[in-house]
Amino acid sequence: MATKKDIIRLSSRKPNENASLDVQLQIGGVPLSFNKELLADKSAKVAALLRKNPEDDLSHLLGEIPTDPQTLELVARFCHGFKITLTAQNVVQVYCLTHHLGMTEDHRPNNLLRMALVYFQHNVLSSWNKSIKALKSAESVFHQAVELRLVDACAEAIISHALDNPLFLGEPAAKKATHEDDSEGEENAYRPNVSRRLFDWKSEDLTILSIRLYEPIMREMVRRNVHPEYIAASLCQYAKNWVHNSIKGGEDDSTAYKRNSMREIIEAVERVLPREKGLISSTSLFEMLQSAISLDASAECRDGLELRIGKQLDQATVKDLLIPYQGYAKDEKYDTECVKRIVRNYYHNYISSEKSGLIKVAELIEEFLAEVASDIDLKVDTFTSLAELSASVSDETKRHSDGIYRAIEIYLDKHKHLTQWEREQVCNVLDCNKLSPEACQHAAQSAWLPLRLVVQILFAGQLHLRDTITKEIQTSDHGLLKFDKEEEEEPVRVSNSEDEVRAEMEKMGNKVLELERECNIMRMEIQKGCCSSSKLKNEKLSMWKEMKRKFGCITSTHDCSNCHVKKKKVHPR
Repeated sequence: MATKKDIIRLSSRKPNENASLDVQLQIGGVPLSFNKELLADKSAKVAALLRKNPEDDLSHLLGEIPTDPQTLELVARFCHGFKITLTAQNVVQVYCLTHHLGMTEDHRPNNLLRMALVYFQHNVLSSWNKSIKALKSAESVFHQAVELRLVDACAEAIISHALDNPLFLGEPAAKKATHEDDSEGEENAYRPNVSRRLFDWKSEDLTILSIRLYEPIMREMVRRNVHPEYIAASLCQYAKNWVHNSIKGGEDDSTAYKRNSMREIIEAVERVLPREKGLISSTSLFEMLQSAISLDASAECRDGLELRIGKQLDQATVKDLLIPYQGYAKDEKYDTECVKRIVRNYYHNYISSEKSGLIKVAELIEEFLAEVASDIDLKVDTFTSLAELSASVSDETKRHSDGIYRAIEIYLDKHKHLTQWEREQVCNVLDCNKLSPEACQHAAQSAWLPLRLVVQILFAGQLHLRDTITKEIQTSDHGLLKFDKEEEEEPVRVSNSEDEVRAEMEKMGNKVLELERECNIMRMEIQKGCCSSSKLKNEKLSMWKEMKRKFGCITSTHDCSNCHVKKKKVHPR
């Protein structure tokens, strides 16, 4: 590229050493000198100005040329008889400037305007890479390029190339891992052509374009049915390049202009983003949503992203759900309201007859509850509303409530300031009848659960135990009858065995009845208010220990810890 001194000396070079230097211009702060006669020989506009003003200085008449110093230098070199090189990066600017100066074939054969047009049509539009480079360069002369339909021509060429080979847009994440394993007979598998593989040719990334050029092209691709997974891949990459990397990199985005620009980009990406399920990973969608929230994007943008996430929430992770709260006041650490909206979207859009997705989401919410439960600013109403969403799924899938219990235990442990009424509110979401025996055993010794809930858990555990014993008795009776028929030759042994089993079952049944009477007594005392709260708290552990001793589970307080068969799954972190 020529230096400023080279540009100034340009008009004094051969082939016309004696030409007067009487046109002085300032383009982009760079001084330029031209021979007006040589310029008029190629430019119809300059020739017309000279005819009207033969003795005047033309500097003030040419001062508003829409170009840059490098392009004007290139045109000046052509006017002075030097050879120039057109490229994808300069042809649009050259075409716009020569059109402005009237460097047409009518004015002078083999003029620069025709040369630029031929190069643009035959060398640029036939290539994906050159079309993108030319369109990128049109940013500096955008309005002129639009009026001359150069932008439309580049966009149309790019769309046509994408229709022929969507891989130009980038390979979808879902296909990257399996692309090499695709069978040769797959008709719908897009692969680079032979020359691309042979020379390791890399396609130009469409995401280098500004949003005002990129969005219309992607919209037209959607309209023309370019494969949506490739469109989604390109849009995700665009959001990453222009928004996510800036936010993650800690770049200075405090200026209103930069924030507005990124907000415009994320809103445009959401508008074009396909709505089909599974085209984009849940992690990528959550990344877009977090950017939209932090940039204060429109409600339509946030709602659209939440809806897409809700359709495939069963593919998300707990880390995805941990969206930082963006409020000015420090209310909560994470945006739980956003999570609740996403969960409701999933329930409303769930149409599968399989319950595996519901189970995954229920487990996901329980893990999320356990993560956010330690947030000291998490309100009771917020926690209970999230727990109710998980509990509603547990009702459909007949799951244990151990995950909800674990989250409640963490929440009560971290929020020791709660009143008794608030603790009751938190525990109301727990269904005692759906706790596993291990969770019941752990809950009976909890220091944070309200006494009323502990009594309910004990009673539920007793009923569960009674049902288990009843089933075992029925199973034993069936087995004994069958054994009696098959072994009639040994009636004495059968009779003795039957008597022993029935005696053992009767003994266990008596223990169940005894436990039931003790629980009923506790319930009556609580209802009548005969005992003080402190007395009941002192009695509950000893009574629970006594119940377990009657079943032969423990013999001492130390041994009780050995009964937690699955303590790790229900104990809070």
